[in-house]
Amino acid sequence: MAIRPILEAPDPRLRVISTPVEAVDDDLRVLIADMFETMYDAPGIGLAAVQIGVPKRVLVIDLQEDGPDGERVRSPRVFINPELSEPAEDVSLYNEGCLSVPDQYADVERPVAVHARWMDEHGMQHDERIEGMLATVIQHEMDHLEGILFIDHLSKLKRDMVLKKLDKARRLRRAA
Repeated sequence: MAIRPILEAPDPRLRVISTPVEAVDDDLRVLIADMFETMYDAPGIGLAAVQIGVPKRVLVIDLQEDGPDGERVRSPRVFINPELSEPAEDVSLYNEGCLSVPDQYADVERPVAVHARWMDEHGMQHDERIEGMLATVIQHEMDHLEGILFIDHLSKLKRDMVLKKLDKARRLRRAA
């Protein structure tokens, strides 16, 4: 397992549309392990393979809910070649962030539930209705597979403000 560099906006590789995974094999499982290690190190709750420069239709998500003793409980999930359909008419507003747009947050409106089909790291097919926070996160990560960032859901003015803040933070990090 290895921690891989996360691409940051406005890197054009984040705009590449990811291609389907052809085979669930050991190479893919190494990629998935690296994705989890990278996501946990960042730290984050979701990561698309394209965010580490691999334009394949693979997502890892772990909401890391609080357990009864206050400790974070990991519940890693892998989504290979995911497909979303039947979005709920009801929407929720969530203050989203992204590992590829570090330390920037903005309210994004998304359906509260979606139907999802995907394969896991063992090649098993899944088909279920996903709701709540997981629905928000999977929609955010699915956007990455289509070359879309959460800031693309914002008005041009807000998007430009976020990108300016990101550029300023990047310059400050380099100067330090």
